[in-house]
Amino acid sequence: MPLGEAKQPGGKIVQVWAVEDDWHPEDLNSNMFEMEWPPRSGRRQTFPELDRAAWFDISEARQKILKGQAVFLERLPKAILALKAR
Repeated sequence: MPLGEAKQPGGKIVQVWAVEDDWHPEDLNSNMFEMEWPPRSGRRQTFPELDRAAWFDISEARQKILKGQAVFLERLPKAILALKAR
């Protein structure tokens, strides 16, 4: 279920979805992205989009999440209630 998008403090737009499923965080397989690194070096390197995954309850997630992405934790309970009301 989509949780919408939010503009981050650095200007990046992040889109988030919530998914109900039964999976183990250690089974995560990330896609890769390429960027110039070190900055202004002219060298391009490849990095994983995600380095790890873990399960947290909402209160613990609020302590760990980036400030600009906390809005998604506010949207999640509302989205779950809306889904159950269908």
